[in-house]
Amino acid sequence: MKKKAIVFGLLCIVIITSVLLFLYYNRSEIVKKIIPSAYTSNVAADSCNCEASWFPHEQTPPPAEGDGSPFDASSTTNCIFHQWSWQKFLWLTKPMPSGNPLFLDSLNLVSEQMEDVAPQLGIKLALTSFNQAGRLGVLISNAKYNNVVDTVYYSIHVNNLLKDKAVLMAKLINSGKLPVANLETFPVGAFELKVSWINLDAIPKQQQSDYFTTIAAVQNKKGQYVKKTMALLGMHVVGVVKNHPEFIWATFEHKDMAPLYDKKNNSVTAANEMLFYEKGTTSGVDGITWPRKASSPVLPNKAFILYEYGVPKNLNTDAFTKTSQAEPANFNNIDNINKCVASKLKDVFRNYFYNGSVWLNFDGVSPENQAKAIVTRDISSALPDSLARGSVNLANITMETYTQTFKDNIHDIDNTNLVSCFDCHQSANFDSQRPGKSPLFLSHIFGDYLMFTKPKTNLTAAKNANNANAKRVEEIEAQKVKQFEEFYKANQ
Repeated sequence: MKKKAIVFGLLCIVIITSVLLFLYYNRSEIVKKIIPSAYTSNVAADSCNCEASWFPHEQTPPPAEGDGSPFDASSTTNCIFHQWSWQKFLWLTKPMPSGNPLFLDSLNLVSEQMEDVAPQLGIKLALTSFNQAGRLGVLISNAKYNNVVDTVYYSIHVNNLLKDKAVLMAKLINSGKLPVANLETFPVGAFELKVSWINLDAIPKQQQSDYFTTIAAVQNKKGQYVKKTMALLGMHVVGVVKNHPEFIWATFEHKDMAPLYDKKNNSVTAANEMLFYEKGTTSGVDGITWPRKASSPVLPNKAFILYEYGVPKNLNTDAFTKTSQAEPANFNNIDNINKCVASKLKDVFRNYFYNGSVWLNFDGVSPENQAKAIVTRDISSALPDSLARGSVNLANITMETYTQTFKDNIHDIDNTNLVSCFDCHQSANFDSQRPGKSPLFLSHIFGDYLMFTKPKTNLTAAKNANNANAKRVEEIEAQKVKQFEEFYKANQ
């Protein structure tokens, strides 16, 4: 009897041990079946990927942005902002039956003052703007790249939600029914795009098929429009989602237009000619510095990318700078989602990459306090206790070429003077005659439009309306440059 009991006990031990070993080695599969949502959440927390529903590109849906979206929560993740950015770009560039991407067919093409841009030469895309923000620098191509020197042009596109709100707010302010200083915000879904273009002839023939191209009417130095094939270089995608009236500021670029500054070796090098960089090695920021009232950068044809994905690194160490955004998690999320999209995208837009985005941390903050924070906090600060999140030194090589830093010496750049969209896109307007702060002024289009449409009683008499409008535009540009100089001095 004792022998049977011993055998039975040993058998029980073997069975129990086997079960435990099975559970141990198959625990992940069991967890996946019992609580699949938790398992998926853990996987998602380890990487930031694109979604299968975004592809094929012809069927990319718009991202969820309002009630019930990932932003409709008291706690958000870094990844959802990167996913919104890529999905929004894919939706805006999805091919339409006309052959054009959605943004060319469906959005309002406007000037910086939000005036409708009329078609020229029977072509909808009419390009006249070539000055960058800041000190009005002009980006030109490297002649040695394809034996052609050409200028980068810009177009601005807005949807009706942004335009209608801007028109209404300007009307109320100009009539005195709403003060310049207010807490009004743009509605969820409002967005604007800024797109950079260059004449296709500036790009070598063997590489031209790698760019999205379209026909545009381009204004020359004589004020005449000329029909040209233009290549898309970059795009700012700027939109409002729930709990983020400050907009998400995302940027995209074509690959290999300029080299990346090597922080570890304190230099920038290109072995071959590039669109905006002559081959060779340089050091310092002269290639991305446009002096006050200058007609060219300190060092022409040497434009480079200061920080990959807009994520700052320390000089000579290659370590990430300590800022308000945790790294390398944010950097890795951008890199992961870029690789994910590249592996699935089949058309010409596979040659463009997401260079990052910037937004504010408004987790658990009420809409009223979000608006108040925009007008009272230093939203441009990247210090550890500040609101900025994402790529805290964000820039597009074709649009902020000469405002990637406000420092004249690369050794002086640190986490106290990093530069992003929020350095210039602030709540303070640039009309010195009617100063005020509002979340609306984060959009320079609104600031321009408000100043352009204000009563002209104080404007110097002009011979006709066209001259008066031209004078108002000159006044606006002067005020914007003045405000930029103030930002520049504050960061020196």
